[in-house]
Amino acid sequence: MALNYIWIAFFVIAAAVAVVKLLFFGDVEVFPAIMNATMESAKNGFEISLGLTAVLSLWMGVMKIGEQGGMVNALARWLSPLFRRLFPDIPEGHPVVGNIFMNLSANMLGLDNAATPMGLKAMEGLQELNTKKDTASNSMIMFLVMNTAGLTIVPVSILAYRATMGAAEPTDVFVPILLATLISMVVGVAITGAIQRIRLLNAPILITLALFSLIVAGMAWASQVLSREEMGIFSNNLANIILLGIIITFIYAGVRKKINVYDAFIEGAKGGFSTAIGIIPYLIAILVGIGVFRASGAMDWLLQGIGWVVEACGGNGDITAALPTALMKPLSGSGARGLMLECMQTYGPDSFAGRLSCIFQGSTDTTFYILAVYFGSVGIRNTRYALPCGLAADLASIIAAIIVANMFFG
Repeated sequence: MALNYIWIAFFVIAAAVAVVKLLFFGDVEVFPAIMNATMESAKNGFEISLGLTAVLSLWMGVMKIGEQGGMVNALARWLSPLFRRLFPDIPEGHPVVGNIFMNLSANMLGLDNAATPMGLKAMEGLQELNTKKDTASNSMIMFLVMNTAGLTIVPVSILAYRATMGAAEPTDVFVPILLATLISMVVGVAITGAIQRIRLLNAPILITLALFSLIVAGMAWASQVLSREEMGIFSNNLANIILLGIIITFIYAGVRKKINVYDAFIEGAKGGFSTAIGIIPYLIAILVGIGVFRASGAMDWLLQGIGWVVEACGGNGDITAALPTALMKPLSGSGARGLMLECMQTYGPDSFAGRLSCIFQGSTDTTFYILAVYFGSVGIRNTRYALPCGLAADLASIIAAIIVANMFFG
């Protein structure tokens, strides 16, 4: 229901802004721009879905091998103490736990192409356990919030963009992104856990949080010891080695269990193709709403209003220049990426605004896209409180990013 109201709000606000711009500012191009945006956004949604088809088929095939080879079940048993606390409605040792872990791990490593298929596979498993097929379960919401929190340990693409833009130290945003995204995850899980009345202060969760803190500290140490070229090579290779290792390990497990890995891959790939086709309407719907909102000029007015408030409160005026990236990221990943690059090009990659825009890009996630695709893939229409919790995690990451950026670069 939340997405329904948000989607309607996009159009209502866009129409109101367009009328004001036409009547009071004589902007005769605003309505043609909105209509062009609807067509372009629908086209982009279809093209994104087609692009996902190959990736979904590949990774759904690999995951099917992992299932039949017993690797997913093994992961589920290993992670049971932790996930039993975060997802109390999932039976102990259920295979979906392994799928959830694979998805979150891919997100942490910045492997977007691998994360989406694994996430969709996890949603299928959660839907099998769901007693109300059109309504999001508590486990689904917790999983979605953990996705939208966007915990990232290796932000490879952002470091690469900074290097391309000529940053003196492309890796100088590495530690701030780690800190901001960790705060986002903690806040998102804490809010969702409070609503679901989950007791989060227990040994498995606290131990996991401590391990994440050690990983963050280790990556921070590596960023200080290695040169920017070495850090870029290290991050890129780490992500790809782990990715290839997953594929090889799954195939080995399948061969050892004497299953037909080729047939298993084909079976999973067929499911990936069907899933990609099924999410097209949901993806087009959310992208059209976002496109209309942006084309009307409502996004620009919102940013100007926030900038005025920030400066009136004595805040750093450079924050305003980076805010478009933060506000666009929950709506569109590609749009936020373009705004980040535009900010670095305008103000310089080593400016406060340039660095902050990179931290925003790395510490938030495409909340509306994730909800539309993941829930749409299993036919969920009533998302309950998933969207508010996801946006709360985004807000926490934005605030954390500003604080951390001031600590490191202010």
